[in-house]
Amino acid sequence: MQTHLADFIRDTPPGREADAILRKCVHCGFCLATCPTYQLLGDELDGPRGRIYLIKQVLEGATATAKTQLHLDRCLTCRACETTCPSGVDYGRLVDIGRHVVDAQVGRGAAESVMRKALRTVIPSPSRFALLLKLGKWMQPVLPRALKRKIPSPARAIPWPTSSHARKMLVLEGCVQPSLSPNTNAATARVFDRLGIQLTRAPRAGCCGAVPYHLNAQTEGLDYARRNIDAWWPHVEQGIEAIVMTASGCATMVAEYGHLLSRDPAYAGKAARISALMKDVSEVIAAEKQKVLSLLNSKPETQNSKFAFHPPCSLQHGLRMKGKVEALLRGLGFDLTPVPDSHLCCGSAGTYSILQPELSQQLLDNKIAALTSGAPSAIITANIGCQSHLQTATGLPVMHWIEALDARLLQSEKTSSN
Repeated sequence: MQTHLADFIRDTPPGREADAILRKCVHCGFCLATCPTYQLLGDELDGPRGRIYLIKQVLEGATATAKTQLHLDRCLTCRACETTCPSGVDYGRLVDIGRHVVDAQVGRGAAESVMRKALRTVIPSPSRFALLLKLGKWMQPVLPRALKRKIPSPARAIPWPTSSHARKMLVLEGCVQPSLSPNTNAATARVFDRLGIQLTRAPRAGCCGAVPYHLNAQTEGLDYARRNIDAWWPHVEQGIEAIVMTASGCATMVAEYGHLLSRDPAYAGKAARISALMKDVSEVIAAEKQKVLSLLNSKPETQNSKFAFHPPCSLQHGLRMKGKVEALLRGLGFDLTPVPDSHLCCGSAGTYSILQPELSQQLLDNKIAALTSGAPSAIITANIGCQSHLQTATGLPVMHWIEALDARLLQSEKTSSN
């Protein structure tokens, strides 16, 4: 694609990056086949190719409009188009750049600005989010049905292991996961403990920065990244083996720290090191698969329970791990039901379910129908956003797959001791 970027952006770092991305696009349209919003709306401008044209026009000097902003807002940033694209177009980065420019030109109304500010203020703060969740539970009986079902039932906490091991890894606590699914990291610590790995937490680490960054508060998002790097760096200097992510959305963001902070002289080197140390929890389990199988009595036998696995967009498109967790789970004896159109987004997409509720609900309904089509006894996934979103629409238990593995290992231990 030929480009002629306008003076205001041509020689800036975002402009040079956008120009390189745009030049890769060959207009083939393969991306349309896997774009969730294009499938729902059938509008070229609500698909990646149309949005690329809109961004290109604005970067070349055309005036952005509210309609331009709407089409970009409707994008889930699921990045399914990147998996499909034969030319390697980095659409996710391009849409971040495009949104930043468009929002600067068009602006936001007062109500929407307040909403976005509230999301950026509450969600990244574990204490604020926990307080809001407590308030929601207290008011749940009088809330409208749509809001009532979004408030999760409290989880019974499981203990963290207390033993020490020579092998040590860090885990990101996250922002909403401690309140919504506190057992995800606890189950991870228990599984790792059985493998001779001590999972530790850095108290000053928190939100990965994805929420503010993708709400176009990019400077704010990068400040969260710097804070995490500062919190993790002493552990890195002490030789920590890996920084483990149990939420694939956070993993995708941390994997990009090196790129996003590459122009920050104080953090570029550290950020690149952090991104290199980052591992999705499945990568650790895959490397220790034989040990896990030995703990499962060396038999990857299928259990009575059938699970439907929902691969988050951040896992399969952001981390480029399409099909890997499913293969790992099957290798460990999990009976996974077939899930049609597993590449499509569930509609959670960070804050999308709040900002685009109608489209999100359509995607959620389609996803639940696909996940339950094989009559599973539970749904497992790999990202807290998807987990919470899916649970609002089904009576089946929805959990992180590491919790299901922890339960199987516990059952194996009980069977062996009898």
